[in-house]
Amino acid sequence: MTPTAKDAKAPAANFLRAIIEKDLASGALQGRRFGGSPGDAAHHAAGAPDPARIRTRFPPEPNGYLHVGHAKSICLNFGLARDFGGVCHLRFDDTNPEKEEQEYVDAIVEAVHWLGFDWNVELDGVRTSHLYYASDYFDFMYRAAEALVTAGLAYVDEQSAEEMRASRGDFNTPGTDSPYRSRTPAENLARLREMKAGALPDGAAVLRAKIDMASPNINLRDPALYRIKHATHHNTGDRWCLYPMYTYAHPIEDALECITHSFCTLEFEDQRPFYDWLLEHLADLGLLARPLPKQYEFGRLNLSYVVTSKRKLREMVAEGIVGGWDDPRMPTIFGMRRRGYTPAAIRAMADGTGASKTNIWLDYAVLDQCLRADLEGQAPRAMAVLDPLRLELTNWAEVYGEGHVEPCQAPAHPQRPELGERRFGLAPQVWIERDDFAEVPAKGFFRLFPPRTLADGSTVPGNKVRLKYGVVVECTGCETDAGGRVVKVLARVLPDTKSGTPGADAVKVKGTVTWVGVHEAVPATVVLYDRLFTEAQPDAGGRDFREVLNPKSKQVVTAYLEPALAGVAPEQHFQFERHGYFVTDRVEHAPGRPVFNRITTLRDGWSG
Repeated sequence: MTPTAKDAKAPAANFLRAIIEKDLASGALQGRRFGGSPGDAAHHAAGAPDPARIRTRFPPEPNGYLHVGHAKSICLNFGLARDFGGVCHLRFDDTNPEKEEQEYVDAIVEAVHWLGFDWNVELDGVRTSHLYYASDYFDFMYRAAEALVTAGLAYVDEQSAEEMRASRGDFNTPGTDSPYRSRTPAENLARLREMKAGALPDGAAVLRAKIDMASPNINLRDPALYRIKHATHHNTGDRWCLYPMYTYAHPIEDALECITHSFCTLEFEDQRPFYDWLLEHLADLGLLARPLPKQYEFGRLNLSYVVTSKRKLREMVAEGIVGGWDDPRMPTIFGMRRRGYTPAAIRAMADGTGASKTNIWLDYAVLDQCLRADLEGQAPRAMAVLDPLRLELTNWAEVYGEGHVEPCQAPAHPQRPELGERRFGLAPQVWIERDDFAEVPAKGFFRLFPPRTLADGSTVPGNKVRLKYGVVVECTGCETDAGGRVVKVLARVLPDTKSGTPGADAVKVKGTVTWVGVHEAVPATVVLYDRLFTEAQPDAGGRDFREVLNPKSKQVVTAYLEPALAGVAPEQHFQFERHGYFVTDRVEHAPGRPVFNRITTLRDGWSG
């Protein structure tokens, strides 16, 4: 089922919230102590009491930029911790040195902060940072590995990767024991220490848990715990050449940080038995203190018209399909921020989906609806002409006098008088939208069109419209270039019809046209962004996402804006009247060189 924009208004079911409420009510969280740093059971037993306080965590791997799916997890983990007076840890699962970089660490920190969450929490009068790294626990993890080996619960396997893959079996066939599985604990411990010392090359051996090669859950068929990688780590440098697997490191990190509720997406559901197996054995060995954390899985968020695979996002960047990780068409948090989506809109989208035991596809229109709901009440208004056509008011001097500029004004926001007013001038030359004029109007067209002669010989006068916040004008004709393209519209002012004056309603019109005076218009680059793909599920069924790229996902135009927008700062949001919501680009915009991005239109007009 795909939730729609309408569905976003309904209360969202969240079974994880119900689990927390039950645990708090039953006292299941009593007895925990939080040490706040790597240690062992004695360390945690001596730690500070953590009375009935939930602890969640957001554990990204710093191997890329966060995307909209991560935003869901961030909002869920930090939001639940906030709602129940607990703590959410930001933890970097940096166990793969070949793909991780400090650049990604810094970007993740910035993204989580921008979304409105903080891991620096004041509890019981003490402000503490809860930012952690898996690499902080490498010493403990290795000590735990030696303990498992000594207890006969792990062994060093020197089969090739292909041999191990073949011996695991499949869903219909049990696995077969490795020829190295029967080594003695002493032999395994010696070999593990050689691996740690760098005596073996990459791929020569792995440390595996000794569980059950016939288990119907393939994840319990002696999963790998450690592999050899002679690679420099962004945090530990060259100290280690032996790195833990994520599935081994993650439960240990949860336990050492006294996480009460470890929330993860459904693809980790089959890993939960190993999560529990590992923690129970380490507790039995005296390395971890009970009570132990529990893992719960929820359905992931998929947004239509985007892809969130890190590999595919990386390919789009490398191939120049997009301009970078922060391209406003990208579903990364940096891309969404640059596009102009607000933290409140993203949080509303994530919260509106709740948490369930099934993966969901969310209609892209829901995100746009959340953005409109957030900006409607706060974004200042402005007039902008995106496809300019010159309008000349031919009787201007006769009505107002040569060189006169008629002052006009409008509220910065119609419901927020405290924001003041915009002021601009009407003069004989103004810019209007090209589609506000038609030489031959279609039925129901109420904007500008010239006089015309009908088949019966009668004459229909040119149409009258109001220039918004200004006067009523009547179209008298147009001028075209050698190719027949209209280059100028001609009209005359109807005197005493200015908005806000006693005669404003003397002439009734059906159309109102936005405009910008040529004499004071601010030229600007406006980038009209749209969905990156033409299909709701671009890579469905193994399809190459490149086949359904939207050729109109980015269109750059030179527009004219009202003078109030001349000096605005980056990342400022506006509603361009009639057009939609726009933001000054956070990278390329500067006073004197304005660049605006379209975030979304005033209503969803997507037709694929």
